[in-house]
Amino acid sequence: MASRDVMNLMLMLTAGLPSIISVYLVPHSLCSPAPAEGWLKDACELALGSPIVFVNVLFFVNVSVGFWIIGLVQGNFWLIDPYWTFIPPLIGHFYLSHPLAVHPSTARGMVAMALVWIWSIRLTHNYFRREGWRCGAREDWRYTKMAKEHPSAWWILSFFAVGLAQQPMLVGISLPLYSTAFSNKQWNLIDSIATMLCLKGILIAFVADNQLYRYMKSNEDREAKGQKKQELLDAGLWGLSRHPNYFGEIMWWTSFALFSVNVGEWQMVGGTVFNTLVLVYVSMMTEERMLKGWTEERAKRYRRYISETPCIIPNIFKLWSKPKK
Repeated sequence: MASRDVMNLMLMLTAGLPSIISVYLVPHSLCSPAPAEGWLKDACELALGSPIVFVNVLFFVNVSVGFWIIGLVQGNFWLIDPYWTFIPPLIGHFYLSHPLAVHPSTARGMVAMALVWIWSIRLTHNYFRREGWRCGAREDWRYTKMAKEHPSAWWILSFFAVGLAQQPMLVGISLPLYSTAFSNKQWNLIDSIATMLCLKGILIAFVADNQLYRYMKSNEDREAKGQKKQELLDAGLWGLSRHPNYFGEIMWWTSFALFSVNVGEWQMVGGTVFNTLVLVYVSMMTEERMLKGWTEERAKRYRRYISETPCIIPNIFKLWSKPKK
């Protein structure tokens, strides 16, 4: 492992420590008994009285601002990507162990937490496999693109595009974990349906990402042997949807939001809606980038693929239709 990879690994392991320490110590050890005065007294009051606000403040300071400063120093905003898979479980544990949450935890709270960890482990594995098991090898291509388009203003634009933009998504999609931790409503059929749909969404994303990984590896092997690369991935789930991995991710978070709906907290699905809109927009950005960078022949073939295959929601009827010649 190169020295830069080691440095980035250590950075990844320590950058989130303020949040980890705060989540586990502020509402418990440091606030029992509550300090009489000072900033810790204010932090305790916020954590104990307004847990969602506390999570947002902590995220803003540690991630939105902290990770942004690290990105400016490194000239690379890679750090937010691996933390995408870790922040929702961290928030979930904060809500579940909160003094005002339902104790002992309900079946809904425990199942929701287990589901989030399954999602996190899958996505973490996929991220590091895609990056060749390296830390900070590259940043999201969208950030690189924006930096090139706005070089003089990128230092401040990056705060909004990279730092602040993550907050409504990550904190927002984690809101159902608040519902599952603070509601004592008994488990019912809706919870069972939500659980099954969550697992199905995770499975779809897992299969889609594996198919994409094998396609990419196959093309790397072909290129190494001097063979022509396969121009288009249109088999398996990718024959039913142009972005089945995004569909799996959307299905997972939408199904997860059902836990909130089931306990009467519809307002907790706002982050899920916002994240879905972002994924749809990102899929369009990705396709625009590919078409601009490809040869005319490959772009023409992909445009035909666009005309025959939906963007997100799979066309399952294609399973029974005869392939076009």
